[in-house]
Amino acid sequence: MVAVIKVSSSIHRILNYNENKVKQENAVCLTGENFPGDAVQLSFNAKLNYFLKRMELNTNARRNSIHISLNFDPSEKDLPVEKLTAIAAEYMEDIGFGSQPYLVYRHFDAGHPHLHLVSTNILPDGSRIDLHHLGIRKSEPARKRIEEAFGLVKAQDRNTARLHVDRPGTGPAVYGKSETRSAIQNVLEAVLDRYRYTSLHELNAVLGIYNVKAERGRESSRVEKHKGLYYRIINSYGQPVGVPIKASLFYNRPTLARLEGKFARNKIAGKVHTARIKNMIDHLAAAKVKPSLEGLESALAKEGVIMVQRRNSQGFLYGLTYVDHKTGAVFNGSALGKSYSAKEMQERFSPISSGEAKRTEERKLEHIAANIAENDPRAAGLIQEIAGLIGTLTAAGYAPDYVSKHYTRKKKRRKRGTS
Repeated sequence: MVAVIKVSSSIHRILNYNENKVKQENAVCLTGENFPGDAVQLSFNAKLNYFLKRMELNTNARRNSIHISLNFDPSEKDLPVEKLTAIAAEYMEDIGFGSQPYLVYRHFDAGHPHLHLVSTNILPDGSRIDLHHLGIRKSEPARKRIEEAFGLVKAQDRNTARLHVDRPGTGPAVYGKSETRSAIQNVLEAVLDRYRYTSLHELNAVLGIYNVKAERGRESSRVEKHKGLYYRIINSYGQPVGVPIKASLFYNRPTLARLEGKFARNKIAGKVHTARIKNMIDHLAAAKVKPSLEGLESALAKEGVIMVQRRNSQGFLYGLTYVDHKTGAVFNGSALGKSYSAKEMQERFSPISSGEAKRTEERKLEHIAANIAENDPRAAGLIQEIAGLIGTLTAAGYAPDYVSKHYTRKKKRRKRGTS
């Protein structure tokens, strides 16, 4: 089990997020403790007002709300409701929130079972529960004890301090399959606190794996001038589809100002993980049979590292970003060193077969077709047909070994007659 704790100044936003999940049938409220009457049957406003009245006892507290997710291993998807509510009750008791009003929601929108707990740290006498280092001081000991008591899969046994880095539970967003805002929100939850990105480019390298992109708007636009940010779904070619949604409309408010704070913190925390990626690349570069760039991409993926390629509209590679699912580290190639940049990597791992070289050219054509498709979808199909014809015409044909003697026989030199 892994516990993720988030503190906030807006109980309204946290409650609204969970109640909307219930409305969309992606969650259910299992129980509510220390409320007047049956909290499950209370309306949204009744739940909200009860929290707000408690918070009025201490108007000086800026961070007065807490949102916790308890995440279980995918193999524990059949845990009964009674066991889940008992786990939630013991966890809240252990971290000092057992007597506080709190709600327990079970969510169904990810590949692993998980609970969301909503509460406030304001006590009945107006004092507050100290949230400083709550995770280290109380949550970690509580998690370990509960894993033992309930026979849960231990986080340490998965060789990770983060949940599902080996097989993330959130799938890519697909336009039209579900409500756009909800699809993007699920991806943001899976990515924002799990990975150590240091720039918007690095964040987009991770989001792109899930078909989502963060954008600042066009240069000199109103959004760009006011440091705005919005998110949108992209297709398999990286082209935007559907309408963009402002960062401020998502419940965890992943605005540019907040992300910049994460960028600064991650620059320090992520440096320790550069050696793992560099060692893997250097090891493959020194192999007797050196792989091509595509072979390297496949080899790294087996170790949980995704090599994201950035290409221009003509399909030429100009940048590489490495996303390590196991450690959560994200690095641009140039940040690892000159020899790991896109230009150097293409030289170190050049195509070793005509088939791989042909695939590289096909990828360039795919990018060209994708850019054309944005303005004229019919033209993209024509590009693909032309690419196929070019491949057929330029394919090497079979040349027989036998050549007729008529073409190899040496001509006899005629002797000049003597006079």
